[in-house]
Amino acid sequence: MVIMRSGTRTKKDTSQNATLEAESNGKTMSGSSETSLHSEKADSTSVSNKAPSKMQGIVFMSLILDLLGFTVILPLFPALLDYYSKHDTSGLYSTLLSWVATFQHLIGIPARFNSVLFGGLLGSLFSLLQFLASPITGALSDVYGRKPIYICTLIGVAASYGMWALASNFAVFVLARIIGGATKGNVSLAYSVMTDISDEKSRAKGMALIGVAFSIGFTIGPAVGAMFSRWGSTGWFAASAMYALALALCNIVYTYIFFKETLPETNRRKSVASGLSQAWELINPRSLFSFSPVKGLEKQERAKLVQLGRVYFLYLFLYSGLEFTLTFVTHHKHSYDSMAQGRMFSYLGLVMALMQGGYVRRVKDGSEKAMANKGLIMMIPAFILIGASETNWGLYTGLTLYALGSSMMVPCLTALASYHGAESHKGTLLGIWRSLGALARAVGPVVTSIGFWSMGAELCYIIGGLSMVFPLILLQSC
Repeated sequence: MVIMRSGTRTKKDTSQNATLEAESNGKTMSGSSETSLHSEKADSTSVSNKAPSKMQGIVFMSLILDLLGFTVILPLFPALLDYYSKHDTSGLYSTLLSWVATFQHLIGIPARFNSVLFGGLLGSLFSLLQFLASPITGALSDVYGRKPIYICTLIGVAASYGMWALASNFAVFVLARIIGGATKGNVSLAYSVMTDISDEKSRAKGMALIGVAFSIGFTIGPAVGAMFSRWGSTGWFAASAMYALALALCNIVYTYIFFKETLPETNRRKSVASGLSQAWELINPRSLFSFSPVKGLEKQERAKLVQLGRVYFLYLFLYSGLEFTLTFVTHHKHSYDSMAQGRMFSYLGLVMALMQGGYVRRVKDGSEKAMANKGLIMMIPAFILIGASETNWGLYTGLTLYALGSSMMVPCLTALASYHGAESHKGTLLGIWRSLGALARAVGPVVTSIGFWSMGAELCYIIGGLSMVFPLILLQSC
């Protein structure tokens, strides 16, 4: 999602830039993106708004390095958890397993689905930590500047990859994921940096570069990670982890050398407390669902915005859960190894990139709702086919519908939301919108994984696909 500075966002900007949210995996935007940099007192170490292109390129390259490493683990999750189920020396996996064993035997759940449940727990934990940490990261950057906080997040990401490389037991791997989720605030800061350095003419280009970085990362990263998993790797894929760590270390050095501070001291907040107060509004569910921080809305307009927020949350809740368990479906039903998983992710990334770049970005103002309806309708047969198909042909038909539908949904819903409220509250509104999505991604994986674990892939995905009818119905009244 794109959060613009007050009074500068147009409908054209919205329909173009909203496409970026689709890959944004639940990273919360801080209120820092509302900070204005028009002060003439900016110090000499800061980037001038007059020449943003170079800094945009630096942020773009940093995101490429980050996302190529971040996506490495996606095709490896099922095999990773299968390994820990058999070789965990810490006792954590067996302890968790003992908590669910009684219920498992009672309803006859196959033991091979335990990794799905644990995967969902880890996925939701990672997203929940992102949801909580990203607004705090943004608040700190408002006080201490973008560069030091950005580098701190990169160090945390590198530390998580280093721990994964050493994770011969499940406890260390879980700790690595906790550190990774708590420090994965660099993407939300990248949005803030792009806003800092952009004027109306260059902003669209800067935000589009973030979307391109996601497309490249999710198209190439999983395949490369799968390749490294074959080269003398351990059961916990240490070679893939070392590859991700090498990229993260390169990113730290690159950022330290080339990244110039974009938030001058004269424009920073005076205390952390004021920033944290605003951050609280981005993690308080009551505030999020009511859009209460957005002032000046008429009663009817607020009601429509709240309804649209419910559509967005419910859609992403269902989508993120089914998305996260996708690798487990192909692992258990189609015996996909890491290489086959990598090829699948590359295919999805390519289709989404072509769809967003060639079609969605050309959506005309006023037609977003119609396109969102089409996207939701596509998602229903997409998930039913993915869960029920026994053949690769049927699976890839579902995956194609999934890629096309998801490419339409979030960009169009975001555009619809951005039309509400005064220009002076766009940043607040879209910050809340982004946090709603992050919250949905924090709870979706664990709920769907429980459904997969208890019902199996077919029934779970059929129910999930049919449940897309509910946000479709709600959308009609928005």
